[in-house]
Amino acid sequence: MSNAGKIGSLGRMVSCFALGIFAAIVLLGDFIAPYDHALQSRSEPAAPPTRIHIVDESGEVRWPFIYRRSLVDPLARTFEDDRSESYDLTLFAIGDPYYLLGVVPARIHLFGVDQKGTGTPRVYLLGTDELGRDRFSRIIIATKFSLIVCPLGAILAGLIGVVIGLLSGYTNRTVDTILMGIADTMLSLPALMIILTARAAFPLELPPVRAAGLLVMIFALTGWAEFARLMRGLARSLKEREFVLAARSLGLTEIRIMVRHILPNALPTMLTQVLVMLPYFLLAEVALSFLGVGLQEPYPSLGNLLASAADINRLQREPLLVLAPGFVIATFVLTIRGLGAKSERVA
Repeated sequence: MSNAGKIGSLGRMVSCFALGIFAAIVLLGDFIAPYDHALQSRSEPAAPPTRIHIVDESGEVRWPFIYRRSLVDPLARTFEDDRSESYDLTLFAIGDPYYLLGVVPARIHLFGVDQKGTGTPRVYLLGTDELGRDRFSRIIIATKFSLIVCPLGAILAGLIGVVIGLLSGYTNRTVDTILMGIADTMLSLPALMIILTARAAFPLELPPVRAAGLLVMIFALTGWAEFARLMRGLARSLKEREFVLAARSLGLTEIRIMVRHILPNALPTMLTQVLVMLPYFLLAEVALSFLGVGLQEPYPSLGNLLASAADINRLQREPLLVLAPGFVIATFVLTIRGLGAKSERVA
């Protein structure tokens, strides 16, 4: 295997591994997040990441642990560890209640410190925001929301586009002209104008479920035309192929030909188009939340988390922590691009 082939295989492996992590976040986000995304710690506002120790006061190496810390300078936001008592980190820690997979009540989290009382400290991998909420938990839940909404929007837009494009490309010229005229009209309208118009029809503050439904509807409304255009071209090309002419000569109905012969041959290309559109939908969701018209506080989204980067002082002091949502976005886009490139080669 050539060096280029080895690099390509490694890139596909990395993309599949990253996709597996994102899938785990979608399915088990509340389990992975150590705390409730809305829980505030008033004693630790804008706190830095918790220091995790493996060497105790006597110099012995032990299982990772943390100390309780207290705010010693509210203006400088400096904290000091109380070394009188240590707390071991544990896997499958007992913590805040949630619903596993949205239906099963649970209190077990992937890691943390068992919450045995009000004085038990918490481990903040990325620190806390200005309200004392765990940044890591909020990023996990925000990523879960985005990775549910964007694929659903892309799939719905793809389904609408495939149906319209298939009818347009396979049926008569009159139907083709009408359907593609509607698609061209949608493509000619600025997407941002459509999004803002659709968003204005709903209240500003929406719960996550209604906000997700709204975003899926917006993505389907703005994205179906590109799928329809692509499917129409594939249908027009495939209907002149020999296997379609043979099926027609055998007396198969037009609907059966479209479903059994045209659609399966166009499906790989359409699936690739879904992968291509996913990053655009993700960035659209981030932009809406960043501008304040997507998911609203206190519910986390990658957009409103990224908006905290406007705090210049904290951005200069902790750039990696503040821009962590941006790293998640970049990783997802690169993962989908890697999988899309593989799909294009296979197709």
